[in-house]
Amino acid sequence: MPSAVRSSRGVPRGSSALRFGRFAAMGAVAVLILIAGVWASWGTAQHVMLTKGRERGTVEVTRCGEDACEGPYRPLSPGSQPRARVVLDDTVAVEKGGTYTVVLKPGGAEAVRSGPAGVLYAWVPLGGALLLASVVVAGGLLRTRLAWVMALAGAGLLTAAFVAL
Repeated sequence: MPSAVRSSRGVPRGSSALRFGRFAAMGAVAVLILIAGVWASWGTAQHVMLTKGRERGTVEVTRCGEDACEGPYRPLSPGSQPRARVVLDDTVAVEKGGTYTVVLKPGGAEAVRSGPAGVLYAWVPLGGALLLASVVVAGGLLRTRLAWVMALAGAGLLTAAFVAL
């Protein structure tokens, strides 16, 4: 009886279509998670990493709200104009009275932190996506080495961002 024959893992040999389906579904989920992480990170990372032609300067934080801080902008790049007020959206590791290097988003009054801390902070969503996708890769694809590499990369990115900020 062919249905009684089992492979070394205890799975019936006739289930190669099921194994392929599981592999394809879990692979698609893992890739979708990673694409979402890159997509979420790129919105900020593009301004921090591709600074050519963008206005760069410093912001001395004078006021912080619940989800944004603001202060006067002093330019460092040629062609940039001083502004009385720019807004830093994320208040992570930003304190009132501190001065931070920033890059202005096109259009004016919104700024993102620059330098190593800004780059690492911009890629935090990708670090979380790597951690989440590693669980899918280990459990759904049974690729434990790749999952460990992904998890360590995600944890390393998150830890480096935490230390840099």
